[in-house]
Amino acid sequence: MSPVQRPEMFIIGAQPVCSQLPGLSPGQRKLCQLYQEHMAYIGEGAKTGIKECQYQFRQRRWNCSTVDNMSVFGRVMQIGSRETAFAYAVSAAGVADAVSRACREGELSTCGCSRAARPQDLPRDWLWGGCGDNVDYGYRFAKEFVDAREREKNFAKGSEEQARVLMNLQNNEAGRRAVYKMADVACKCHGVSGSCSLKTCWLQLAEFRKVGDQLKEKYDSAAAMRITRKGKLELVNSRFNQPTPEDLVYVDSSPDYCLRNETTGSLGTQGRLCNKTSEGMDGCELMCCGRGYDQFKSVQVERCHCKFHWCCYVKCKKCTEIVDQYVCK
Repeated sequence: MSPVQRPEMFIIGAQPVCSQLPGLSPGQRKLCQLYQEHMAYIGEGAKTGIKECQYQFRQRRWNCSTVDNMSVFGRVMQIGSRETAFAYAVSAAGVADAVSRACREGELSTCGCSRAARPQDLPRDWLWGGCGDNVDYGYRFAKEFVDAREREKNFAKGSEEQARVLMNLQNNEAGRRAVYKMADVACKCHGVSGSCSLKTCWLQLAEFRKVGDQLKEKYDSAAAMRITRKGKLELVNSRFNQPTPEDLVYVDSSPDYCLRNETTGSLGTQGRLCNKTSEGMDGCELMCCGRGYDQFKSVQVERCHCKFHWCCYVKCKKCTEIVDQYVCK
């Protein structure tokens, strides 16, 4: 249940040999050969996505566990559930984010600083320049690379397999759009003695935690879909609003993740820490699925009684505390 060290959902490696990287589709392998220097950042972005997924679901029964290196999230990804929708979206967002930053830092020969147009509402005497994150390039490259796996599949129109391809493409797009739409103007002051007589502004990506929060909200409101005979996704319940390209969609119900199940890839919640006083998903009643919990005591060491010493360091003592903890049976 710990974070995976080698996130090979989108592959990591500083100087990869494309034919040796596991998990690439034929189309992705061709792109790897054309853009080898991008691969380290694709891997970095995938790792960022996985970490964010594990943070967002840390108090849920499914905690974005990574169970094997070939598919990262294991068999859970074989079900077209809400959790799968989020995992695809946050991973695609991670790739777009990492490539956009790499452009700005001059790490890639095919892109540089952002060329985004000056916002119309920017005050006239502020300079539009600096070196912004190249969100346009990051979005386009992530779309080309991440979606390549889905676009090269050719399933029968109206089949369950085609439904899953369309679902994956929708959720990949939602992840990239979250990164794109949340990029905003950042500014820096210039002037004598810190006066702000002049400002230089540029386009800057949002912190990835904010992207994760946004996608988590989309997860909570994800739309249940089904495939039509014409090969398009439609709402299971037509009373709800049609999902936009920024929304997450799913085609299968989620398992309850209470018990270990090799078929669905659920690891169960046995041994998970829970909060005895909470009535939410992290509470022992819901987390342990009514099976009960065991109590144990653990020693926690924290920094305390910190003092600032001139100049310039902080010195702290270590305090130990015995706390009660609870784990699911």
